[in-house]
Amino acid sequence: MTEAAFAALLESNAEDLYDNAPCGYVSTLLDGTIVKINATLRGWLGYDDEELVGRRRFPDLLTVGGRVYYETHFAPLLHMQGSLGGVALELRAADGTRLPVLLTSVVKTGPDVRLIRTTVFDASDRRAYEEELLRARQKAERERDRAQELARTLQRTLLPPTLAEVPGVEVDAYYHPASLDQVGGDFYDLFPLSGGAWGFFLGDVSGKGADAAVVTSLARYTLRAAAVHETEPVGVLNHLNTVLTGTSPRFLTVLCGRIRPTAEGASVVLANGGHTPPVLIRADGTASLLHLPDGQLVGMLPNARFSAAEVHLEPGDTLLLYTDGVTEARIDGNTRYSEEALCDELSGLAPAGAPAVIEAVTRLLTRLGAGVEDDTALLALGIPVSAGRSR
Repeated sequence: MTEAAFAALLESNAEDLYDNAPCGYVSTLLDGTIVKINATLRGWLGYDDEELVGRRRFPDLLTVGGRVYYETHFAPLLHMQGSLGGVALELRAADGTRLPVLLTSVVKTGPDVRLIRTTVFDASDRRAYEEELLRARQKAERERDRAQELARTLQRTLLPPTLAEVPGVEVDAYYHPASLDQVGGDFYDLFPLSGGAWGFFLGDVSGKGADAAVVTSLARYTLRAAAVHETEPVGVLNHLNTVLTGTSPRFLTVLCGRIRPTAEGASVVLANGGHTPPVLIRADGTASLLHLPDGQLVGMLPNARFSAAEVHLEPGDTLLLYTDGVTEARIDGNTRYSEEALCDELSGLAPAGAPAVIEAVTRLLTRLGAGVEDDTALLALGIPVSAGRSR
């Protein structure tokens, strides 16, 4: 092949590559008038060459919004910078359909003329992919919202809507969910018994989710039912352990008690089912852990042992029951909060009262923030200072 023939072949191939490239090419004057456009782009838009070259401006092929953006942003930036790439716009075809595209333009300066050369990439597949991603994200968000609403609704059914009023005793409670997506296994309740006493409990089922919710519901209603017939909290825990052992793979920790108002305050009997010790805040502001006799986890062993202790609350005293979401929160990386730290937090609140103690712990939970990785249930029983003077 002669050199002339080879050059002619290259020129022919280059022209064919330009005209039938997998992307669109268009050259315009600075005012946007089309001076050259390849067959690929003409085919996308459904125009003949003579309908566009010298007759139409490239911005006029854009949608209304795209044309406004081109004139106010794209063209001025292109003139200042000399090049601009990756801009997403939409072209309007001859039949009125829209074609999403990505534009990359450069300004070429010759001896007598300046041209804008633009490469046009079909972004239909990309747009479809992005729209599919958006639909998937919206669907996921809707499903997440439904799951969270279901979790909130289910969680509300596991907690009492209101607490019983105990004469001469201040009562307050709070539930702090660590996750909006999962139902926790923390629970509490307070309810009247016969003979001028009130029963109460606070516990924590292992795990989360629907299975934990089933055990939580079973435990809560079993405790209430057993407390009607059992005179002592230890008997109530024995009954609950019998119901749970062998029927559920989960176990729980729980404090079960009975409070009876007296002329000098209130008498509290507490049975321990492997739970963290409550905090006793005295009227003088001292706070200490109320170490109860050892008690085993509920639902683990058929003959689990439980024991109880009695404490007297005087005017100004408050007893706080809590689950371990607060005391096992992470602080400073791997360091865990602790029962002793909670005592220090509540020291000096004399005389605190149940609402003030709950408020102090909720502020603590807020301060611990993301370090609180598990749900926290709180139940406080206190004797107002005025109770001693009024009796």
